[in-house]
Amino acid sequence: MICYKKELTVRYETDVCVVGGGPSGVAAAVAAARHGARVFLIESQGCFGGEGTVSLVPAFMPFTDGVNFLAGGIGREIYDRCVTENPDGVVGTTIGVQAEHLKRIYDDLVTAEKIDFLFFTTMVDVIARDGHVEQIVVAAKSGMYAISAGIFIDGTGDGDLCAWAGAPWEKGDQNGHVMPSTLCSMWVNIDWSERKNQAAELERAFLDHVFTQEDRHLPGIFKTGAHTGGGNIGHAFDVDGTNEADLTRGMIDGRKILLEYWKYYREYVKGGFAGAYPVLTGSTLGVRESRRIQGDYVMTIGDFNRRASFDDEIGRFSYPIDDHIAAPTKEAYEAFNREHTSMRYKKGENYGIPYRALLPRELDNVLVAGRCISTDKKMQSSIRVMPCCYITGQAAGTAAALAVEKAQNLRKICVSELQDRLLQMGAFLPNHR
Repeated sequence: MICYKKELTVRYETDVCVVGGGPSGVAAAVAAARHGARVFLIESQGCFGGEGTVSLVPAFMPFTDGVNFLAGGIGREIYDRCVTENPDGVVGTTIGVQAEHLKRIYDDLVTAEKIDFLFFTTMVDVIARDGHVEQIVVAAKSGMYAISAGIFIDGTGDGDLCAWAGAPWEKGDQNGHVMPSTLCSMWVNIDWSERKNQAAELERAFLDHVFTQEDRHLPGIFKTGAHTGGGNIGHAFDVDGTNEADLTRGMIDGRKILLEYWKYYREYVKGGFAGAYPVLTGSTLGVRESRRIQGDYVMTIGDFNRRASFDDEIGRFSYPIDDHIAAPTKEAYEAFNREHTSMRYKKGENYGIPYRALLPRELDNVLVAGRCISTDKKMQSSIRVMPCCYITGQAAGTAAALAVEKAQNLRKICVSELQDRLLQMGAFLPNHR
């Protein structure tokens, strides 16, 4: 043990500080700025977007329930630009992600609002007293310093700010096991005119010992352009996204197994993939699940089953329960497949997300958005995807700005006024008029 002390300068002071520039963080920062708050946004990487850009997650999950556009407002702006500017990436309701294109969309959203932001700036500590966050400590190329704000929004995906400030959290199942991660990849030279069932030859490849693990859960390579695709293929098991040793192992293993999938697509799937090859892997591992911050309300699988509605809901969503396989076995895949196919809504069905799920317990000036809002494990597997991150981020940013404007505690703001403002932005709130 050593005792290390250092005096730090408070370099920035702002109304709202958003930590993390992924989809929820960008939506939160933009929403807060549009409602008049001074915003400072920090991101540890060199671009906004998180999993969709840095990790190369290749496709958006649905923005709609088949009838209603659920991620209205900022999510709609992003969706419209992706569809109109990259029509080659659209296949039915699936919107492929071109990482460079999406980076520029986020850049435009943030800079248009004149938001103060910094890349290559990582939160390394939180200064909190009696449930109130006073500053965060960040590390950057210029050194370490502090940022003060009236309200903080945790858009880290892992709930780092909330956890370090003292909010309760959970992770994984009763044994701490989380969904596996994936090192996503970019592929070129695909002939998309030759459609193939990408998983059809897996059993033959297993018999031929192409793979080091028999992973039957293959989301696949998604179309991102006329001849390009994004690979959501392979799993890194037993990776804790809050543990750098696990993440390091996941990156190394992910790059190794990509060669196995290249052989599989070239020699077994063939068709339009016969000449395809990977040119890039993500700079970070695609983590599906880590901490779940415990809030004033914990969303559960029961809320999903009953298509829940809440008086304080800030949006509605409909993605199915999508809790990836627990192990690379046939039994685990069959269990996943039964759950994933049975836990789907009919067209037009959706569930509500309460404002209380964005309020971490034991903290009075912090909101959480994105995949680590207050849920149980099964519900997290639905809310974790990018369109829902826009919903929760937009709500967190709007609530933060409202609290600043009214000089009120986050738990004392008028939820009806918050909902009014969200509706004005384009949010889907059919139960609020």
